Amino acid sequence: MPSLIYAPVFALLVFEMTIFGLLIVPLPYTMKRNLFTFISENPLIAKLQYGMKITFIFILILFIDSVNRVYSVQVELAKTKQSNNSAMLEGSGRMEVQARKFYSQRNMYLCGFTLFLSLILNRTYVMILDTLRLEEKVKRYEGDPKASGKDSDRLANAGGAGEIGKLKNQLAQKDRDIEALKKQSEGLSREYNNLGDQMSNKDSTPKKDR
Repeated sequence: MPSLIYAPVFALLVFEMTIFGLLIVPLPYTMKRNLFTFISENPLIAKLQYGMKITFIFILILFIDSVNRVYSVQVELAKTKQSNNSAMLEGSGRMEVQARKFYSQRNMYLCGFTLFLSLILNRTYVMILDTLRLEEKVKRYEGDPKASGKDSDRLANAGGAGEIGKLKNQLAQKDRDIEALKKQSEGLSREYNNLGDQMSNKDSTPKKDR
């Protein structure tokens, strides 16, 4: 049963290693820019990233459990040595405890490396995006016509894909609409006050006798 639980964790670790290898493969600038822009804007990849975050929560729970098991085995070995239990220190008893210790440590290292590599992948992805944006700015300052266009704008907005990015854009749009409504309200209020002042001035003006 434990092997069935940790087999997907090992598969995820291999998948992360493959993704990391693909991220650091040297590619032409245009191809890399289009690739990372597609990754940032694709809603399916955004949902996949959300699912991976939930998966990493379960892996964190497995990591804590494996650390607890390693600690329990260490305590058991220490108590056995202190009690001078020769039956446990020799033969099948010792092999059984050593096997439990080995599997617990293996699971701990497996979960730990999977979590650590997930952080490395996220940071590497962000750093590559920042590097591409800086290269785009340098090309724009140098007057490269390819640096100013739709692809450049898409790269500048990369990283805001998926439901979270859509919600952020919707909130920003609503904030702009609220500001526009405030300005319209202030303008209407000024017009209303000016009209009221004009009407009061007309009423206060004495009529000439005919």
